[in-house]
This record gives sequence, structure tokens and C-alpha cells, in this order.
Amino acid sequence: MTTTIYFSTNKLGDVTSEQLQKALDRFSLGRLRGCRRTASGAGGQTLFLESDVGEFVLKGNPLYKGQLSEERYFVTELLQRGLPVPAPYRMDERSDIFGWPYAVMPRLPGIHPRDLSLEDEGSLRKLSGMLAQTLLRMHEWKSESCGEWIPASREVEPFPVSYRDWLYGRIRHWLRDAQNYAPVAAEDWAWTEEILDAATDSFDGFDRPVYVMGDFKFDNLLVRRNGDQWELSGLFDFTNGYFGDGAADLPKIATQFIDRGRSDLAERFVLAYRDGLADKEGFDQRIKVHTLHQKILDWGCFHAIGAVSWNPEWTFREWAFRYIMH
Repeated sequence: MTTTIYFSTNKLGDVTSEQLQKALDRFSLGRLRGCRRTASGAGGQTLFLESDVGEFVLKGNPLYKGQLSEERYFVTELLQRGLPVPAPYRMDERSDIFGWPYAVMPRLPGIHPRDLSLEDEGSLRKLSGMLAQTLLRMHEWKSESCGEWIPASREVEPFPVSYRDWLYGRIRHWLRDAQNYAPVAAEDWAWTEEILDAATDSFDGFDRPVYVMGDFKFDNLLVRRNGDQWELSGLFDFTNGYFGDGAADLPKIATQFIDRGRSDLAERFVLAYRDGLADKEGFDQRIKVHTLHQKILDWGCFHAIGAVSWNPEWTFREWAFRYIMH
């Protein structure tokens, strides 16, 4: 279920202090002092909680059966690899308190990288390298096959088709879907197919599946100062995790740098990741496909919700071209 793309979520709705206290009591986490909704993230599924023993995040009303079990598994595995994830990930599968299962995890320290000043040149350059190193460490978690981890079987279930067919099928599906909301010309389709064709051999030869977070972006990361260095202090929201090509985790951060006018940092981030790979063969072709995939999703979504912030006269190719590394 984790590779399913959700454009809406099950929000928490109204919860009472009494309910929140019962949730804290279930894990012996002290007396509730306060709570507030998170500013962003997890699609309205989270609340900040403060008790007399610490600060926590409550996540509930799962999108699908097994969402929380899946996320707890990912958190446990990534913790063993030295990444700052929200552990322990306490999960209650009962529905007697809220009407749905929920999890309570520690609130991690730090600020989102998006809050760093663009004028802090030294910090930004170090940040791009640190984020690349974070992905390289996360992608040390390998699998024998590309696919999704299934909570019921506790195994990775391979995709029903080859990884390339699965990915290319998604790209073509979402470009067709985007036509319901946005202009997609014949030239856009031709450009898309050109990028896919150029990477076909690379994907057909791909045999190094790793854990892909699927939502590696500033919003799901926290950093903090350690002397004169910035260090990663938080990594969270693993709802979209699966096993495939690690390069798929690069486009969202690269896009966020580019949208802030820092294409140089986007390139620095991507190249730092590539330089850390033991096997770089086919990377340059595959990263173009993963970026194309993300920009197709963005093109359709932003048009559908009326959030277009660029020249409305641009074609898809004209808009997406600047995000593709050449």
C-alpha cells in the first residue's frame, strides 16, 4: 500500500483532552499539559503533545490498514542504522479511545531545513552534503527485490511486473491523469518518452534495490546546530516507503533547492549522493526519470488545486526542463 499516491488523508478531527490523557496513560507517559496541531505534515494526522515527562507526537486515523505497523517497522530498522528517527514508536491498534488506531512517538528536536536563511551560504553548502550523506546511509538498507513491505506477511512483496514496467507505467498513468487538469501536448509526451527510452537499459539492468523513503523533503527533516556544523536531528513520516532505486529519493529536495533559486545547491546535493555510490552505472539516466516522475505529479496536482505559481503559458516540458539535470 505504501506506493499508492494519496491526494487526501484521514484527518484526526476533534479530539478531547480526556482522550489524549487516556492515550498517554496507556503508555505511562505522564499528565497532559497541552497539545496543538502540527503546522504541516502527515496530512492532518498528527498532534504535538506535551506532558510532565516530555514532548510527543500523536499520529492516528490511518490512511489504510497497516499504515502504522509499516511505519513502526521502518522506524525500527532505520534506528538500527543510526538515523535519528522517532523511537520508540509506541502503537496502539485498539480503537476504544479515538475510534481508530494511533501511535505516540517522541517529538524530535531541531528546525526544518526550509527555515534556514538562504543567505547563510556556508550552512547551506554543508546542508546539501549532509542530506546526501543521510540518504547514502539510509540506502544501505538493501532488499533482494523491488517491492513493498507487507505488514501481514512481514516480507517485501515484489512488484507484479519488472521495476521498470512498474515505474514507467506510473509515469504514463499520471501524465494521462494530468491531462484532466492541465495542458499536456504531443510534444510533452514525446519528450517524456525520449527520457524513458534513454534510461531503459539502465533500469533493465538495475539489481540493487534499497529502502526508498518516498517522501525525503525538508518538511520531513529536522536539523540543529552542533558547534559550527548543522547535523541531522530528525527524520520522520515513512508512509510512502518501499524498496527500489535510491535515486528516487533525490528529486524532492533538489526541487526545493531549485524553487528557492539555488539550482547550484540542488546539483551539489545530487552529485554528492552520486559520488558516494559504489556503483554509479546508469545513475545519470535513472535520476532524470525519477525527476520526470515527480514533476508529472506536481504538474497535475498544482493545476488541479489552483496552485500554479509559474507562467501559465508554459508547456509541461518548458516548466519541467529546468528541474532535470543535463
